[in-house]
Amino acid sequence: MNSATNPDQHALDTLRLIGPAPDNWVPDRPGIDHNVFIVGGGQTGAAFSFALRRAGIGRVSAIDAAPDEARAGVWLNRARMNRLRTPKSLPGPEAGLPGLSFQAWHEARFGAEAYAQFDRIPRTLWAGYLAWYRRVLDIPVRYGTTLARIEPAGDHFRLHLTIRDEGGERSVVETARKIVLANGVAGNGRPNLPAVLAALPRERLAHTSDAIDFAALRGKSVAVVGGAASAFDAAATALEAGAADVHLFVRRASLPAVPVTRARAYPGAYDNYFELPDSIRWAQALRFRRSGSTPPADAVDRVTAFDNFHLHAGVQWDSAHAAGDKVEARVAGEPFAFDFVIAGTGYAIDVAARPELADFAARVLLWRDRYQPPAGDEDDALGAHPYLGAALEYVEKRPGDAPYLRDIHVYNPAGFVSFGLPVGDVPSMKRDIPAVVRRISRDLFLADLDAHEARMRADVPADFDASSYAHRLWDGERVDAA
Repeated sequence: MNSATNPDQHALDTLRLIGPAPDNWVPDRPGIDHNVFIVGGGQTGAAFSFALRRAGIGRVSAIDAAPDEARAGVWLNRARMNRLRTPKSLPGPEAGLPGLSFQAWHEARFGAEAYAQFDRIPRTLWAGYLAWYRRVLDIPVRYGTTLARIEPAGDHFRLHLTIRDEGGERSVVETARKIVLANGVAGNGRPNLPAVLAALPRERLAHTSDAIDFAALRGKSVAVVGGAASAFDAAATALEAGAADVHLFVRRASLPAVPVTRARAYPGAYDNYFELPDSIRWAQALRFRRSGSTPPADAVDRVTAFDNFHLHAGVQWDSAHAAGDKVEARVAGEPFAFDFVIAGTGYAIDVAARPELADFAARVLLWRDRYQPPAGDEDDALGAHPYLGAALEYVEKRPGDAPYLRDIHVYNPAGFVSFGLPVGDVPSMKRDIPAVVRRISRDLFLADLDAHEARMRADVPADFDASSYAHRLWDGERVDAA
């Protein structure tokens, strides 16, 4: 029996039962446009906007470089999996409010039986839920807006923005006291492109982070380099689009099949991960690096179902160059020719690679500045991650050199070594969004302590006067017992 109802009503009932959001308690400051500026309008940007609203923090702005909601985020664009990689039971952006959860939304639309039929959420349904979440909670996002530069300016930041709309492109400067970088996998770095592929012409090469015209690959021979989930998703999408054949090349002799991070997927480790000694956090990150990123079993099944899919394990590309309309490659000494190459080679964490961070990138404390691993446990890629504070904020490399860094919160995968999860993905929401919001609230409150002390000491009008109880005042008379 289908018990579908209206998901909007669930959300509205939830909001009614928890009461209205508090008024903005943060005093205005002359010359400040935003108390909090959120870079990224996807699932985490929307979740932060709602959480800050419920904390009574106003003047919050979220931007996204995409021209509109349909082209924002990854779920309908660069994400190519059929289902999310995390269990449906994990809390998401609902902030602990069941009526705002994916389950409530899905069951209201399709019924409880439909929800019970899958263990991981279909990607397009997740995208639909997020669109509903933004709409029903009235989360404003300024699309077509790119952050070009963060300029420290004492107790705030000058934000150099590029805005693209019907009127063309223009540059503006706005100001903010706090920044949240909720800007995805490349938010503190760049797509990782191996040197052997870097010289190929862009019409023959794409990274999985790019918008790829898979329909144009129909009848083509395609190479995919990389062994993580995104590589398998790209290979499957090419095959489903009618590619003549797809060859996937992996450096490891066998696919990583052991998801080692599950060993710490329990509340004690999850909730207290930041409190672990640096040596343990480093060892955990290194274990993941050495074990490899595990593609979901269904991602492997999706490609191996095709007879024209070919897996090459334990190999590396020796060379690649364009030759006419082909890419000629030599892999482990064997020659190949492809029409198109897709690099599913992940992302490099490199704070200095982001132009908007250039003003202070050299002042950010990195793991390689803070921790020296034992001999044999060095890892340059992990060492390049920023060493973040308890609220995912940047830390100064030299104390006193850049105190404003504590006002930039890094809610993207650059927090992996510090926090043990792919920060920005669904599993990190329950723990990290409240931690960031609490710190922002504390900092904004203490920064205006004089104003708040005056407010707390202000006269408060009485709710009633003596006339409401004067007729019941004891006057000393007694009544003898019978």
